[in-house]
Amino acid sequence: MKKIRSSFILILAAAFLASCSGLNKMKKEAGDIKYEVTPKVLEAHGGLVNVTIKGAFPEKYFNKKATLEVTPVLTYAGGETAFDKVQVLQGEKVTANNKVITYTGGDFTYTSAIPYKEAMKKSELVLRTKASIKDKSLDFDPFKLADGVIATSTLVEKHARSIYMKDNYVRIIPETKMADINYVINQANIRNSELKAEDITLLKEYISLVSANPNRQLKGAVISSYASPDGKFDENEKLSVKRGTTADKFIKKEFDKIEAAKAEGFFNSLTTAEDWDGFKTEVENSTIQDKDLILRVLSMYSDPEVREKEIKNMSSAFEALKTDVLPTLRRSKMMVNVDTIGRSDEQILAQAKSDPEVMSIEEILHAGTLATDANDKLAFFKAAAEKDPKCIRAHNNVGCALLSLGKPDEALAAFDKAKAIENNDVVKNNTGFVYLVKGDMAKAEELFNSMTAATTESKWGLGVIAVTKGEYDKAVNYFGTEPCFNLALAQVLKGDVTKAKATLDSMTEMCKCGKPSYLKGIVGARLDDKTYMLNGLKEAFGFKAELKDYAKTDLEFAKYFADSAFMALVQ
Repeated sequence: MKKIRSSFILILAAAFLASCSGLNKMKKEAGDIKYEVTPKVLEAHGGLVNVTIKGAFPEKYFNKKATLEVTPVLTYAGGETAFDKVQVLQGEKVTANNKVITYTGGDFTYTSAIPYKEAMKKSELVLRTKASIKDKSLDFDPFKLADGVIATSTLVEKHARSIYMKDNYVRIIPETKMADINYVINQANIRNSELKAEDITLLKEYISLVSANPNRQLKGAVISSYASPDGKFDENEKLSVKRGTTADKFIKKEFDKIEAAKAEGFFNSLTTAEDWDGFKTEVENSTIQDKDLILRVLSMYSDPEVREKEIKNMSSAFEALKTDVLPTLRRSKMMVNVDTIGRSDEQILAQAKSDPEVMSIEEILHAGTLATDANDKLAFFKAAAEKDPKCIRAHNNVGCALLSLGKPDEALAAFDKAKAIENNDVVKNNTGFVYLVKGDMAKAEELFNSMTAATTESKWGLGVIAVTKGEYDKAVNYFGTEPCFNLALAQVLKGDVTKAKATLDSMTEMCKCGKPSYLKGIVGARLDDKTYMLNGLKEAFGFKAELKDYAKTDLEFAKYFADSAFMALVQ
């Protein structure tokens, strides 16, 4: 019995030693495993760090009874993140459902992703392997697979492109005051009764009031004199001229002491021998029984004498014309043109700062448009909203001003007030940018897509969202052809680096944030254009020195980390 027990112990010991030696052998020869990582330098796209690992085992490496648990881990200062998926491999004698690697060799492909965070910008991808045979296990030494992470996609500019609603302020408003002098048939003298007519009295008062008001300017007077289309043409022509002369004399007397009337061309006299246009209008507006016949004659004949003859043949109709229509055409029509001058831009700004309550809603909104200081702009639009709480433009513009001041929550409240008045495309666009700035890309995208008609601004917002989702072709289409940083960035990310360079070079002004200039550096590095790279970085650091620290660890420039010119620039 003792002999049997001793033999059993020896067998167990042999098995234990065999398993240990098998695991140790696999650990010792782990360097013979060939790994291929894609991408070779990890990158962040769509908020994720994706990786594909291909592993190839040599012949006689994989113990038939062994199991390997392979875990990729991204390590960085202050922490590490393991990829969720663990690759389990097994030898051909292991009874499980994992990927089998035979003793003659084999391979595997692993694909997974983890959410990107800023600390991962300077990191290493390592492989941690645990080998086991039955209940015995052994950890291999961590194996570095790749560096990480190129985070160029995170540079996307996410500022708001809100739309201010326009004011309707018009500084110069033209107006016209009119009066008629009516004449007796075949006469050109002005009767006293006409001079006492209400419209003449009002015209005189108007001229007096305007001339005394410094905010109103007399621009001119037009006197149009007519004869009715009955009688001989040459006599009517002379008659209209005479009527023009008497009307001119009257109106010029009213302007006798007004300086503006002395300007050349202030008075403009026109005469019409036979007022057929006026005749047609009066007939159309009359209740004459045969007016359709009269109008038909006008359309059939253009010769004045034929027209008059045909109309006189309609005796009853002509009698009505003599009393109801023709007398109104024997006239001189006087029009006085005036410009009402509102506050200048300077006056509007000054008034808005001192006391906006005395201003019209359009003036206050215009003040907000004129203001260059963001806080002044906000104050003016708030004043407009207080003056007219139902003004959608005021509430919308308050929201835009708040967004520009970096207050998205307050801006959202203002846009909600505008939405309650009318949920139009401008409000949807601006609310979409609130959520974009707050990082809620799904809500922002929903709002942009709910618009009846996309705007340049909403397309830009959708382009930003597309970049954050890693959809670079869509982003390029959304950004359109206008050269901007985000368009160039999307072109870089989709691989059109040459186009990105052209876009950057087409920008007329580099943002003081330094991002476009920094992207020039990235473009130069990707195109192996060292001069373009260095010039771009130098310009970027001039705008924002903090970018030097970012560049020091940016793997876009990895091949230049030991370059003396690069090193000198980032110091």
